[in-house]
Amino acid sequence: MLQPQRTKFRKMHRARGEFHGKATRGAELAFGSYGLKAITGGEITARQLEAARRALTHAVQRMGKSWIRIFPQKAITRKSPEVPMGAGKGAVEFYVALVKRGTIIFELDALPEAVAKEAFRLAAHKLPVTTKFVKALHAHTL
Repeated sequence: MLQPQRTKFRKMHRARGEFHGKATRGAELAFGSYGLKAITGGEITARQLEAARRALTHAVQRMGKSWIRIFPQKAITRKSPEVPMGAGKGAVEFYVALVKRGTIIFELDALPEAVAKEAFRLAAHKLPVTTKFVKALHAHTL
């Protein structure tokens, strides 16, 4: 699973309002001809991202090239169940990627459009955000 090798600070503020608004960076296709774009904002955990990536690679069956455009770098902490208030912040449990609406999550290239569409459909089922299929103006169809 994806997680940072090292961070400046181990624990972060939750800041739940960060994924409101529209993405200004990472909102255009940069590498491939087809992309999976988030329509709603939210947090995608490293586990969800890995599940979607596996569904995607399984569907394309060694055809084409794929890119993951987001990275889970925000640490989410949890305290053990039934622990009283106080005694500091909990331990880091997992990492999430903050996604605003309009962010490209995955990209694919060098494969037929129908295969890419089906692969993104399968991957989208693993993600907690609503997504849509996007195509570049210069799409390399086979």
